[in-house]
Amino acid sequence: MAITYYKRFRMEIALDGSIDPPTLASPYRWAGWNDAMLESHAEVLCRCFRDEIDSGVFPCLGEREGCTRLMREIRRKPGFLPSSTWLVAGPTGYCGTIQGVMDRGPIGAIQNVGVVPEYRGRGLGQALLRQALEGFYQAGLRRAYLEVTAENAPAVQLYRSVGFRRIKVLYKAVDG
Repeated sequence: MAITYYKRFRMEIALDGSIDPPTLASPYRWAGWNDAMLESHAEVLCRCFRDEIDSGVFPCLGEREGCTRLMREIRRKPGFLPSSTWLVAGPTGYCGTIQGVMDRGPIGAIQNVGVVPEYRGRGLGQALLRQALEGFYQAGLRRAYLEVTAENAPAVQLYRSVGFRRIKVLYKAVDG
């Protein structure tokens, strides 16, 4: 079986209170975490990632059942932070998602950020990031990180626009 290696960046940001606050323009609104929303997060994750490069890197993102398993795992993590886990609701339903956990350090870790393809380019990804970062800051964390597939240029640019900086290059091996 062939192995494919994906180049990934670890990116970090300092949380010092200087990040612009999150804003959502009408008709979008925030939906904060509660356990009954796990399936909604899974549904949006699947819609965001199923046809994207990250579903090759992480096959669970390409199917609804895999996204549900992933959300259950994120929710069970000891450092799960509801204050950094959000959905964005739009005129036709949920269209964006982000999950955050407190990792060792302590440092905030963005698990996934996704916007459904037809809603991209409207500032929702940036708003989701800022909302999660604010949740980390309010929880007393002063740094946050994420990992992104290097080929995903729009995501890398989004993270840079918020203030994330690349600190490490990683390679993820995936069985073909």
